[in-house]
Amino acid sequence: MASLSALPGGPATRCRPSGLRGGAVGSKIDGPASALALVAPELACAEGVLSELVQTDVAAVPEVAGYLLQAGGKRLRPALTALGARAVGHEGPVARLMCVGELLHLGSLLHDDVVDDGPTRRGRPAAHRVYGNAVTVLTGDFCLARAIWLASEEGGHAAVHALGETVTSMAEGEVLQLQRAGDLSCTVEQYLDVVARKSAALIAWCAAAGAWAADRHDLAVPLQAFGRAVGIAFQITDDVLDYAQGTGKASGADLRERKVTLPLLVAMARIEGLRSRLEAGPPGPEAIEEMMLQIREAGALEVALDEARRRVEAAHVLLEELPGGDARDALATLARYLVERAL
Repeated sequence: MASLSALPGGPATRCRPSGLRGGAVGSKIDGPASALALVAPELACAEGVLSELVQTDVAAVPEVAGYLLQAGGKRLRPALTALGARAVGHEGPVARLMCVGELLHLGSLLHDDVVDDGPTRRGRPAAHRVYGNAVTVLTGDFCLARAIWLASEEGGHAAVHALGETVTSMAEGEVLQLQRAGDLSCTVEQYLDVVARKSAALIAWCAAAGAWAADRHDLAVPLQAFGRAVGIAFQITDDVLDYAQGTGKASGADLRERKVTLPLLVAMARIEGLRSRLEAGPPGPEAIEEMMLQIREAGALEVALDEARRRVEAAHVLLEELPGGDARDALATLARYLVERAL
């Protein structure tokens, strides 16, 4: 089997780091823009490497993967990997390591949309609606395989071992979510369990990847815990955004599907008769509008965001185990922004 280093995105396309050592680099971190600016060269390099990593002579694979890549995305996972690497003093290029989490995320999105038969993704028709289920699932498999391969070369044994645990957790979370679809008896604990497995596990891996690559396994522990807490907060906030107004994001999809998220769990506990109305069947457009207003007025969104904030504050405490510097400050700033973006 050929080495991944010989494939597109190998050593020939490695980008020079902007100085991956902890400590002061540039101006003080005062917001998400300055946090991301700290690793802007690495992010730009990783974007190019990511496009190269989905190339293969099997033409359908780069076409399907590229279709989703071109739709954009937050690139949160590569940013966390770059900042985590800088925070532990990792030396050398990290762009390829940054692509591991994004490749795995890309594969999981391709799979999710087939499982859920989602009509859209990132503002355009979902890949399986354009290319069909079979090639979309297999392209997702390709992305997953390449992510694991890449992790073994860029992160070492500890990183790829942890990634195996992460993929296992993500699969378990997907199955649990599928089994509980439309189950309005789901508890807060069950909801958080799915979130921790399905969403937060990968963000946790991404935050710690640079520490494993740098053989700083001691610092991988707090970074992984930090990422898990941030991942849960991130998903709670995304669930809040489905009910919020003025965010620029289409709202109401979760309620239409009777998807049990933290805002809905809080609302069902506060609004008499809401659960029984939803148990009677999917609400129509007028009912959704009425229910959305009720849920907002009941304070459910604020309660959910407070839980997300609590998770972020706990994550900040974990960062105290890392060396001080702009990178650590940037991780804390980015974590806080992921929740406050809902306001």
